[in-house]
Amino acid sequence: MIFISYNHNDSELVSVIANKLSDIFTTDNIFFDKWSIQPGDGIIDKMNTGLSNANFMFFFVSKNSLLSKMVSLEWQNALLKSTKGQIKLIPVKIDDCIMPEILFQSLYIDLFGQGLDVAFRQMLDIIEQKKPDTTQKKYENVRAKLSSKGSKTFIEFNAVTYMEPQASFAIALANTQDEFKAWEKDSPSFQSAFRLGDKSLQDGTRVNVLTFQRDRPLSPGFPYTLELTQLKDKKLKIVEVFHASDPRSYRVIPKS
Repeated sequence: MIFISYNHNDSELVSVIANKLSDIFTTDNIFFDKWSIQPGDGIIDKMNTGLSNANFMFFFVSKNSLLSKMVSLEWQNALLKSTKGQIKLIPVKIDDCIMPEILFQSLYIDLFGQGLDVAFRQMLDIIEQKKPDTTQKKYENVRAKLSSKGSKTFIEFNAVTYMEPQASFAIALANTQDEFKAWEKDSPSFQSAFRLGDKSLQDGTRVNVLTFQRDRPLSPGFPYTLELTQLKDKKLKIVEVFHASDPRSYRVIPKS
């Protein structure tokens, strides 16, 4: 039996995960209040029964759930049972909350930092008692968010968890240098370079690279935005965004 502990303010995300689990293990094997507690049922009694039968509890840790007295009772009860080997308690961090120190005694799943797909795969591995996949990609601290307005395309760079002192980036795009201009409004000493690429897309379009470096580190909560302005009729086509992990190599940045 799988017990899902969460706060209702996080139900949009948690419901997605619960439904994905039910597709594999069925609702009969998952205690999730939306389908496990019916009108007229005693909530406390149902919760106690669910915990008593559970082999795994996934506690979705968030700012909301850490403030909930009911959720606290659930995971603290499960923590006590886990010390007796009666249940496996697995915290799943879903926002930038501060994890309770008592939960640091065991590893947690970082959905906030690694994304839904990786976190769900880790949940399945725990339930199915599979060894962890050591071939997974490294944690990506830098993210890029793309948006556009008229002739302008904006790339917002964010450091999710920790400061990035190496603030060098590159953009692979299917445009020539005379088809756009780049500008970072918050960095008066913005430095950039453009070079023609030696690779082509499947349709034969050549991929070129814009590299640039800002004069300050990238810190969590303080994103900065690169602005690209289209100069000709050809629209901007951004293929990939990269971050320099060291002076000699670049890694792809997850973008949305």
